[in-house]
Amino acid sequence: MPTILITGASSGLGAEMARQFAALGYDLALCARRTDRLDSLAADITAAHPAVRVSVKALDVNDHDAVFSVFEEFRAELGSLEKVVVNAGLGKGQPLGTGRFDANLETAQTNFIGALAQTEAAAAIFRAQGAGQLVMVSSFAALRGMPGNITTYAATKAAVAHLAEGFRADVHGTPIKVTVLYPGYIVSEMSGTSAKTPLLSSTEKGVRAMVEAIEKEKPRARVPTWPWGPLGFVVKHVPTSVLRRMS
Repeated sequence: MPTILITGASSGLGAEMARQFAALGYDLALCARRTDRLDSLAADITAAHPAVRVSVKALDVNDHDAVFSVFEEFRAELGSLEKVVVNAGLGKGQPLGTGRFDANLETAQTNFIGALAQTEAAAAIFRAQGAGQLVMVSSFAALRGMPGNITTYAATKAAVAHLAEGFRADVHGTPIKVTVLYPGYIVSEMSGTSAKTPLLSSTEKGVRAMVEAIEKEKPRARVPTWPWGPLGFVVKHVPTSVLRRMS
């Protein structure tokens, strides 16, 4: 069976990805800080799909040494890692200059430096294997500098998208593939989006679009395609005054 490692798998998009990939027959390597939730998720998946191997490990992606050791432990346990999904992240943040550097710093460290550690660890494994797929979960917010509480968040998501694109250039022409996902509004614990948010997708629907893009090894995908594909063009070109009103 193919194997997939998903970080930040204890809830939200990560947990739903685990369920959907298990249904496709993947063996799972799941990690997050909250192991009680991981254990519960693993039990549910094993009950539904007895043939699927599920390995869980505690991981704080800000513990960079642990990122490398946990990824290697998963590879040794499962034999190989065909796909690694860099999903763990934070959504907190405050407008710049309002005295909340602490919140913005935490977001920057987790979403970029933590993602860098994950990417380095995955890339080393893929290079050793000679194959693999790196999946970077960016955000629709990465398409443009965003105002308000998500300024830093959007900047980190743009940074990780560029990180993945750079790795793609490094491994172009090899069996190592890179997919960058730009999710729109999808219900999740981290997003905190309200049911009244326009264009909101359910977790199941949004993640299904993500899984399809990963399975097809798309270089990049705005998910779900409708309406986030055409909206991406709009957001990248509207005047700043309009962007401010949209946020």
